[in-house]
Amino acid sequence: MTSASRRVLLVQAALHALAWPLLAQGLGARAQAVRTEPVTISAVGPGHLLLLPITLAARIGADQAEGLKFHIHYVGGGPMAYRDMLIGNADFGAAGMPGMAVQRLAGKPVVAVMPITQVPAYTLVVSQRLRSRVKTVADLKGLVIGGRAGSQLMAEYILRQAGVDPGRTNFVAVNLTYENQHAALASGTIDAMMSDEPFATRLVEARVAFVLEDYHGLADTRRRLGGLFPNGVVGCSEELIARRPELVDKLVKALRHTLLWIEQHSAREIVEQLAPATEAERVALLKVLTTRKNIYSREGRFSEEQLDAVDRFMRTIEDTPRGRAFRVRDMINSTWAGRMP
Repeated sequence: MTSASRRVLLVQAALHALAWPLLAQGLGARAQAVRTEPVTISAVGPGHLLLLPITLAARIGADQAEGLKFHIHYVGGGPMAYRDMLIGNADFGAAGMPGMAVQRLAGKPVVAVMPITQVPAYTLVVSQRLRSRVKTVADLKGLVIGGRAGSQLMAEYILRQAGVDPGRTNFVAVNLTYENQHAALASGTIDAMMSDEPFATRLVEARVAFVLEDYHGLADTRRRLGGLFPNGVVGCSEELIARRPELVDKLVKALRHTLLWIEQHSAREIVEQLAPATEAERVALLKVLTTRKNIYSREGRFSEEQLDAVDRFMRTIEDTPRGRAFRVRDMINSTWAGRMP
């Protein structure tokens, strides 16, 4: 090898080593990978705090730094995200952990490969017209509660904790967009719902709802669920893991870099990268991120505490022989994300 060739290789190595320090300084959006491979992610959204890091990864160039190009297909609920992945319309599905567990209980070959959040990241809101009547979760007995898939399962769990049989309430599917949540509450179609942020904040500010309980705090999550709870997760099929393990590796690395970027940047900087379409969306997102950045997993790793909490949750909401036999570790592949105590 000539001395000139060696110099080229040294320069290339130096540029690669510099790529992520540049990203951490907010320059990643301008970084250009030599070649990128398209990868499709079906995710609940857009606009939900729960899976915000997936959208952000594409905005700051975290995908390109790993040689990927994210194509995000937003859907209205977790079952749709996982269905897209299982039928081959997407490489990965991103939604709630309870929804994935239900898929696994039904025999679907879904596997969680990385946690995004460490708390449920839901807000239980109640119609403003019921403020004088509803003071506690137990007061929801006999009312109509809106939600979809994982959010309904979380509502059922919270009701059971309050001593209310979920069968004594009525559940109505509500598409997970701000407009649909607002319309359902304002029209009286539902009395309450397990909402997402920043939508819950906007519903309160629009005076159609008030907050009954919030599930974003780490201490509250440990108290209510017995441990931190990885609600937002990214999964794929067992077949993809067997066929394309290197793709899973790249995706996990891109999202882990994004979680680090979130930790190192302010709420305002995050909102600037996401560039919400309207001023109302921007203001609400800035407000919730200012106080709730800690909902995200710092390391992007599964913990034994989290997995134990999911097992307890599933045994509570699926009180059947099948549910009691469920073990979340059977649907976790931590090869790339890793585990911690």
